[in-house]
Amino acid sequence: MTVPSGAPEGTRTRAPGGAPPGGLLGDPGRLPAADTPAGRFRLRPVRLPDDLPMLAAWMNDPAVAAFWELDGPPETTADHVGAQLAGDGRSVPCVGVLDGRPVSYWELYRADLDPLALHYPARPHDTGLHLLLGPADTRGRGLGGLLIGAVADLVLRALPHCTRVVAEPDVRNAASVAAFRAAGFRRAADLDLPGKRAALMVRDRSPQPAPPVPPARRSPADPP
Repeated sequence: MTVPSGAPEGTRTRAPGGAPPGGLLGDPGRLPAADTPAGRFRLRPVRLPDDLPMLAAWMNDPAVAAFWELDGPPETTADHVGAQLAGDGRSVPCVGVLDGRPVSYWELYRADLDPLALHYPARPHDTGLHLLLGPADTRGRGLGGLLIGAVADLVLRALPHCTRVVAEPDVRNAASVAAFRAAGFRRAADLDLPGKRAALMVRDRSPQPAPPVPPARRSPADPP
């Protein structure tokens, strides 16, 4: 299974409104490692040019290219990642490392400052995720859901003003939608975005309260 959340929506370094004062997402490299059933996982910022051969190879995997649409020469990947590294911090590209092995590419972004915010009722500090599993042997065994859950937990702990984590995988990418569900996300809506129809996946900081259960109706024969 590949778990790209879908081709990135819009240009991640531009969005409606200006950047708020102060930091945006901080440094994901400072996030603690997470112990998962699959091993010890951590995020680190992408390092160019060192990571470029690996990332370009992943982007040229047909299973990834079908949704990310960044296949081609390494310069295609370099331009996409470099624009984020040169931006104001509202989108941060990362490599996911499992037990010392790079296995995934991530983009953490401020969804409320992204073009995505034009298509759903964004809240301040909504944080979005894009990801893909790189090596083919990491797919098809439930790893995507584990890692998505771990990263969502890390984001919510590190960003106290963020009340929810969102994603917008292509609705055709059933594996990605299933991985987000496995990580505790709910499918809040389907969105018509430029270039794709997306499932808006949302994980709230606190579980949504269950609807109240109406009191049982008493029978006239019931004792008072």
